[in-house]
Amino acid sequence: MVSKVVIPVAGFGTRMLPASKSIPKEMLPVVDRPAIQYVVDEAIRAGLTEIILVTHAAKGAIENYFDGHPELEAQLKAKGKTTLLEQVSRPLPDGVQVISVRQGPPLGLGHAVHAARQVVGGEPFVVILPDVLVDAGDGAEDLSTMIERFQASGRAQIMVEPVPEERVEQYGIAALDGAAPAAGESAPMRAVVEKPKPADAPSNLSVVGRYVLPGAVMDLLAETAPGAGGEIQLTDAIAALIERETVEAYAMRGQTFDCGSKAGYLEAILHYALKHPELADATRALLRRYQD
Repeated sequence: MVSKVVIPVAGFGTRMLPASKSIPKEMLPVVDRPAIQYVVDEAIRAGLTEIILVTHAAKGAIENYFDGHPELEAQLKAKGKTTLLEQVSRPLPDGVQVISVRQGPPLGLGHAVHAARQVVGGEPFVVILPDVLVDAGDGAEDLSTMIERFQASGRAQIMVEPVPEERVEQYGIAALDGAAPAAGESAPMRAVVEKPKPADAPSNLSVVGRYVLPGAVMDLLAETAPGAGGEIQLTDAIAALIERETVEAYAMRGQTFDCGSKAGYLEAILHYALKHPELADATRALLRRYQD
């Protein structure tokens, strides 16, 4: 049973400067809640109950967000603002806990994931990159499907989606044994390459930021030498796993939003505002006002 999820939040968020100078990028609001709440909610809906934040000394606001706030709660209760009180006092349902570990020096995504080893142990686990929000729309949630598939087959699941050729060098890119899987399906991976040049890319399938992995990946990360950018890459550990056992690329069905970039963050705000029960009409009116 997969119950643990590692969410690396220790980065400085340089793509979101100057806003992220004093506010963790994961705490920037997407409509009426911080971005980190969306990914934690996604994990909870997938049945994950141990949320492991790999954090940094400057990111205390994230940990504080998931704690209680007695003074604020008392004020909301006194004013009869029950809906807000419920949202503020219960950011996590019963049975779900948040655990924080420190990464130390920022030596790459693989290094950040490995920092959670003592909590994960030898169990299978999920990795969610908090920069990427995933909206399933009216369909089944991709992360839930990935976990179900892992639990049925024992094969690691790596979420992928196609990107334009000129952008492949921004991502880890999957190479497959055969044709690309249909949306919602998985196919064996032959390799994964971190940020290849377009001419060298084995496909246009980018790794999205959702992984379901066996506990053995932690041992592989301990042995992984610095790779692209001089950092310890999770991609390199997955490549080593592929040499030992079958790893599958899962073709996502949902829609992604890169909240680590300013344009992606703005798109996420518009998307979720248009779905918000109280703000959708006002958002459409604003878009009409500014469309010219």
